[in-house]
Amino acid sequence: MSTVEGHSGKLIFGKLGGVDIMAMKGRFHYYEGYSMKEVTFPIRVMYELGVKTLFVSNAAGGMNPQYKIGDLMVITDHINLFPEHPLRGKNFPTGPRFPDMHETYDHSLINLADEIAAEKGIALQHGVYVGVQGPTFETPAEYKMYRLLGGDTVGMSTIPEVIVAHHCGIRTFGISVVTDLGGFDNPVEVSHEEVQEAANKAQPLMTTIMREMIIRSEKVESKQKEKFNQDHPTEKWK
Repeated sequence: MSTVEGHSGKLIFGKLGGVDIMAMKGRFHYYEGYSMKEVTFPIRVMYELGVKTLFVSNAAGGMNPQYKIGDLMVITDHINLFPEHPLRGKNFPTGPRFPDMHETYDHSLINLADEIAAEKGIALQHGVYVGVQGPTFETPAEYKMYRLLGGDTVGMSTIPEVIVAHHCGIRTFGISVVTDLGGFDNPVEVSHEEVQEAANKAQPLMTTIMREMIIRSEKVESKQKEKFNQDHPTEKWK
């Protein structure tokens, strides 16, 4: 189970707007001492249960000078700096040995999020998430280095799960909640409690977007499936 405060490590099954969902209340982290296979095992379970779309969120440090605490950043790409790769070892038959990563975060889901955010009057940032092992928060010099590498936010999770989901053919959408800022001229100390507080304040806005995305994406997929079955009566929808 997860050992981090705020991560109860529970799996929750239910319906949201008539859509079957599986939710993780908390996750496993590499810095807790788990292997990458253990960290990403829930994604393997989701795949076997038929999950087609993965929504991920995280609390992250903001390095982009245009960001402020409480901002929501849609993840458009990531930079993986974890010391162990989640696909290292024998290749699972869910995907190729060398998976392409050009669209790790689904463009259609990003467009849907933007559409919903505009309707609801919710401001969204877009940027690159840098994943590191932790558990220390970043030094001022590290913040600056990650920014120079092209990162907008930095955190200690998400990327392993996303890589495995992508390898399984699961569409992925991710959001970072900017809970602290770093890499600027005046560095500010940060604590886990402050990160939790900032994340909790931003959670209702993030939940509004994801809830609506789940409902709408299911409707779109149902229409696509219906049309596919009409056009290809002898083939099976995947």
